Amino acid sequence: MSKHLSILWAILAAALYAVNAPVSKLLLQEATPTMMAAMLYLGAGIGMLLLGMARQQLKMGKNEQKLTRKDFPFAVGMIVLDIAAPICLMIGLRSTTSANASLINNFEIVATSVIALLVFKEAIGKRLWLAIGLITLSSAILSMEDASSLHFSTGSLFVLLACICWGFENNCTRMMSQSDPLEIVVLKGFGSGLGSLAIAFVVGEQLPPLRLILCALLLGFVSYGLSIFFYVYAQRKLGAAKTSAYYAISPFIGVLLSLLIFQEMPSLSFWAALLIMALGAYFAA
Repeated sequence: MSKHLSILWAILAAALYAVNAPVSKLLLQEATPTMMAAMLYLGAGIGMLLLGMARQQLKMGKNEQKLTRKDFPFAVGMIVLDIAAPICLMIGLRSTTSANASLINNFEIVATSVIALLVFKEAIGKRLWLAIGLITLSSAILSMEDASSLHFSTGSLFVLLACICWGFENNCTRMMSQSDPLEIVVLKGFGSGLGSLAIAFVVGEQLPPLRLILCALLLGFVSYGLSIFFYVYAQRKLGAAKTSAYYAISPFIGVLLSLLIFQEMPSLSFWAALLIMALGAYFAA
């Protein structure tokens, strides 16, 4: 696979994931956070399983490697982190704006890159370090409800926590990226979805209406299933840190969708953070 094609996969993954925050915020008006997270990943698992069955009928994907025993610890880590991350994101979305959450999602680049450096010894250049600094500054601005008193938004902090979880998860997935991406997403979808569903029932959450379940499953297939599928393909050539950098356009698409859907006028601090985040994304690419 060429580098240019890998970049295309990363950008496509970003565009598909961008619809997650604004549409999830709409659905959370009737759904609870953990149940919503479960439906999103189950949608990814079910959709990709059907896609895999179609691929098998067409006799495609024969050259893809199957997951092996050495992938097991990374698969477990991926599933556990993918249970925690979307639950944190859904909780965060309930108490912060969709536009804020979309933009803060870029902190995932920082988490992924630093973990890739410290744990997996991936090289980070000067441009990416500058990007990390700018994105961190922007995320801090977005997380403050009142800059004068340094009071942090609880919702934004939960979104940041989700980004850290996904940063670890991205690196776990990177270690399995030579295996079949479809198999990885099916495992991720059913493992994380069923885990979140079990937690939802334990804490007393109820199933949402059928129409909302179907909408959440479809959103999960698009924003988690297909997005992760293309993301894993991109990681094969680009690595975890660089793929995450190209993925940086996702929050800006999410912000645009949020402004169109909710028609809320953000504060001046949001626009300042947006400019800083855009510079960070430029240096990350």
